[in-house]
Parts: sequence; structure tokens; C-alpha cells
Amino acid sequence: MSAPAPSPLAVVDAEPLPRQEEVLTEAALAFVAELHRRFTPRRDELLARRAERRAEIARTSTLDFLPETAAIRADDSWKVAPAPAALNDRRVEITGPTDRKMTINALNSGAKVWLADFEDASAPTWENVVLGQVNLIDAYTRRIDFTDPRSGKSYALKPADQLATVVMRPRGWHLEERHLTFDGRPVPGALVDFGLYFFHNAQRLIDLGKGPYFYLPKTESHLEARLWNDIFVFAQDYVGIPQGTVRATVLIETITAAYEMEEILYELRDHAAGLNAGRWDYLFSIVKNFRDGGAKFVLPDRNAVTMTAPFMRAYTELLVRTCHKRGAHAIGGMAAFIPSRKDADVNKVAFEKVKADKDREAGDGFDGSWVAHPDLVPIAMASFDAVLGEKPNQKDRLREDVSVAPGDLIAIDSLDAKPTYDGLRNAVQVGVRYIEAWLRGLGAVAIFNLMEDAATAEISRSQIWQWINAGVVFENGEAATPELARKVAAEELAAIRAEIGEEAFAAGRWQQAHDLLLHVSLDADYADFLTLPAYEQLVG
Repeated sequence: MSAPAPSPLAVVDAEPLPRQEEVLTEAALAFVAELHRRFTPRRDELLARRAERRAEIARTSTLDFLPETAAIRADDSWKVAPAPAALNDRRVEITGPTDRKMTINALNSGAKVWLADFEDASAPTWENVVLGQVNLIDAYTRRIDFTDPRSGKSYALKPADQLATVVMRPRGWHLEERHLTFDGRPVPGALVDFGLYFFHNAQRLIDLGKGPYFYLPKTESHLEARLWNDIFVFAQDYVGIPQGTVRATVLIETITAAYEMEEILYELRDHAAGLNAGRWDYLFSIVKNFRDGGAKFVLPDRNAVTMTAPFMRAYTELLVRTCHKRGAHAIGGMAAFIPSRKDADVNKVAFEKVKADKDREAGDGFDGSWVAHPDLVPIAMASFDAVLGEKPNQKDRLREDVSVAPGDLIAIDSLDAKPTYDGLRNAVQVGVRYIEAWLRGLGAVAIFNLMEDAATAEISRSQIWQWINAGVVFENGEAATPELARKVAAEELAAIRAEIGEEAFAAGRWQQAHDLLLHVSLDADYADFLTLPAYEQLVG
């Protein structure tokens, strides 16, 4: 690799962080700058294409498989590259942000994979962006340990053969990194996260018998997958590692991507590892895209939309069939329950639900699934062990019995449940509590015994917006109106103040979170992503 020219990137409006010079090296920044020069223009074009496609959906209230890519879907000859050994068995994956304690606990959790998250489970403060990179470098060089200042408990890594394989998730294409600029313009957060991680760790991971593996979030089309593939090809040449070393798993968490699963795998076929079914962002995407479609697209309370709902069933069944047809892993959804240290009865009921969910996924042909807490790893592991036995996956289950028509994926009205007043209150409660934590720099937050991330806030505010704009009338006779939403939000803010006390309330960002939730829930101009206006208010 030739010596890079001095980087034209500037670090702006950021207080110096301990050890940032280990991440923000001249060579690493030069690589990020080259990624930005080559690929940001295409990123911009693809974001514009998203808006055009959304306008078309608003006009037609429908989606279909793409006629122009029918030949790819019809061609049975192509497969994705074989999985590397470190990613062949993915029966349980744990997710979480890259703070130091989580890094150690996730790697030690007993899960096969850790999704090291710079996206929905991480509020993108500069400290989280940079020190998350430091923590991963330290993990790979076994220089990581942690002592909790409150409990005094110490954490250290287990032996290498007992650690989870890391699959890193960069930010989505829509997010910028305001602290790193090129000619005064922010660099896309995805290129910052990917670029710094890949530059520092690609060869190091190869030396450990693994590789640079990624989860790709918020993908909306196969053209966006093509952009990532071109980035991978360039990056591998740049640092001098073999083509095909990178592996990427794409989250099918947008409704448009659900119609392009095969094409997405095809575009990434030399680098594809699988697809994942992400529930909350998928529902958020349905609301966002079909928000003008009338009553038949109105979702009930989010907790009433289980993975057994007919349109969700169509989505997951199609995902398994598509992945296995092409030799890719199919990874199931999140078990978000956070075990209680105080209430064994709550745990018993929740653990039974988690087991039933993971049993269903394993029985449907998924090769693995997600959990949010180490205590759930054994439960999910048992479900997949029962089906897989000694096999690393069940990609040989082709699920040729599955047949999904285009309309099945958007048959929202096939669900009997309706929006409820308690659902509105829960959306406000969870939305305010999550946004308040996010504004303090926390992206993964335990709320009501569930681990919530940014997708939670997105579906919460989207449901409030949709119910109001669709003129929903709840079972108690009250209509969903801006006035009702404001009343519920005021009551919840007062309840939080009473619950935590004046001092803690004043020290938090509660009023700010309340105001932001109402802004994105009530504004006639629906914001594409809550995190865009929220990032403008994020300190650090």
C-alpha cells in the first residue's frame, strides 16, 4: 500500500478524547477521505431515489417485485460465496453498543456472534463514535478490561476460542458525522464507521482467523447494496487483502427491501453472508411508506403486531426461502426482554415467550436469531440446538413450500387487532423515555423490562402520527388528535417527574425529549428519520 497523502478531512467542534489519536491517524483519515470522494455522490443520488420511490408509493399505495430484475430471480444457478468458518454457525447473536463493559460482556456471552452496534443501539456522540472504535481495537489485541466504578466489579475477556465473532453495524446512509468534514461538508456516518473500523482491523481480524464482517442497516434497494459492494471491493484493494474477505449481512428492515431480497444478495454475492429480519424498523418503514394509504394500512399497537401476523409471516417465510435458495444465512429477530433481578414471575412468563419465539424461528428454518441480554443466550441456544443438533446451520432446508405474492407483504388489514388508547399512552411513554436517554448519549435503553433502541422510538412516533392522520377512534370513544397526544404527553411528563424526583428530572433532558417526540409525531411534514432532528440536539 502506497503512503497516503495528508488527509483533507477536518475534525471540528469536538473536544479531544483520550486515545483518539490511535483511531484518527493520518492514514485512517486519508482512507475515509477517499471513501467519501468516491462514494458519497452515489450515496446522495440513492437518498434522492428513496424520496422518488416514496412519492410513487404515495401515488399507488402498492409495491411489487421488480420487473427489470426478473431474470436474476429466475436464474437458479447463482449462489452467494460460501460462509467463512467464523460465520458458519450463527445460531445465537447478541446485539449491543460498543461501550467498554458491553464489549467484554457481549464477547463473553456464549453467543456465536456479537453485533457490535454503531447504529440504532448507539447515540452518535463523538465520544461513542471514537471510543467505540478504541474498544474494538483493544478487544482484538486483548488490551481490554473494565472495572465498574459503581459496583467495583471487574470484567475481562475469556480465552479467544470462547469469544463471539464480531459483526459490526455502521450507521445508515441517511446519517451524517458532523464532527468530520470534507471541504466544510459532513462525511456520511456510514463511511466514518466502516472506514475507521475496516482500516484498523481488517488485517488484524484475518490474523485472528476471522475477518471484517458487517451488518448493513436501513437498506432500501439492491442499488444501495451495489454501492456497499463497490465500497468493499475498493477497500479490500486499498489495504491489500483478498477480494471476498469482507462479509455482509443485510437487515431486511424496510418494506421496499423486502421486495428485493434476491437482488440484494445478488449484488453482494461475493461478500454476502445472509439476511436478517428486523421487526420494529420494518413496521416503521411500512408506516412511513404507506402513510397516505388510508385505513387498510393503519397498524394496531406495536406489541399486537407479532411475528405470527400474516403479513409478518409472509416476510419471514420469504426471507428464509430466499436465503437458503442462494446459500445465505437467514437470521431471525430480536428477543428484547431484560430479565428482572427482583421479579421471578415476570421472568418466568417472559422466558416462556422468548422460548416460543425462538422455537418458531428455528422450526421455520432460520439459522440463528438475536437476543439483547446474555441471560437469553441459553434459551435461544436451546431452541436452535434442538433443531440443528451438530449442524452449523440449516441452509439445506430450502422451504420450497413457501409462496408469497406481492400483496401478502402489505396485507396489513389481515390483522384483527386495532389501535388502543393504552397503545397511544405506551407509545408516548416509551418515546419520551427513549429520546431522553438518547439525548444523553445512550442508544440502548432498558424501558419496562425491554431493551429498546432507536427503532423503538421510530415506531412509537410513527404510530402516533399515523393514528392521528388516519382519524383513528380508540375503544374508549376518544379520537386520536394532536390535542389528545399533547394531553397524554403532559400527563406522562408529570408522572416521570413524580417517579424520579425533582432533582433527577431537572438533571435530565425530559422536557426536550417530550417536545421532540411531539414535534415528530404531530408535524404535518413527516420526518424521514427521528434521528435527523434529534442529532441536531445531541450534545457531544
